[in-house]
Amino acid sequence: MRLADRLRAALEEGRGFTLPDDDARDPRIVGDIVLAPAAVLVAITDRAEPGLILTERSAALRKHAGQIAFPGGRVDAHDTDEVAGALREAQEEIALPPSQVEVVGTFDRYPTFTGFDIVPVLGVIPPDLPLRAQEDEVADWFEVPLAYALDPANRIRREVEFGGSTRHYYEIFWEERRIWGITAAILANLSRRLGHDRLAA
Repeated sequence: MRLADRLRAALEEGRGFTLPDDDARDPRIVGDIVLAPAAVLVAITDRAEPGLILTERSAALRKHAGQIAFPGGRVDAHDTDEVAGALREAQEEIALPPSQVEVVGTFDRYPTFTGFDIVPVLGVIPPDLPLRAQEDEVADWFEVPLAYALDPANRIRREVEFGGSTRHYYEIFWEERRIWGITAAILANLSRRLGHDRLAA
């Protein structure tokens, strides 16, 4: 079975389960906030051992400088939907042609404290595309083995005091890189949807 079909079947099977409440959105959110639509592309390379494409944000950015992220951003008014927004952003940030992405589907929206309602778009791409970072936004891009990124054993749950309450976040360390915050939370949710973690029925 093709990788895209395997991922699609696993994602569909995982839709019947419920995420833990404290992993369904940014734990810093208190009450209702206004959210702007956003989308990220979770691009999986079609290899015998699939990889996951991630970016390192430019150190010059005003928000989340230097952090590890998925290609993505705000969904613009001219985007037809979140999928179109994720594909456009990936093309702008790492020169990934939308025609090279086989969209598998979307999974758990992730509302953030910074005011975005992020829709992760799962897609499969050919390996070894000539991707290049758009320097204004992206310092670099890299590929991490998908199995490593989704393995619960590689995900560390941390706690921090924020606004008088204890909040948690996840960290994943890959070589010299720290994957954490929203990116790690989305990976944790994908891991559960694809059956790497147990979910409550």
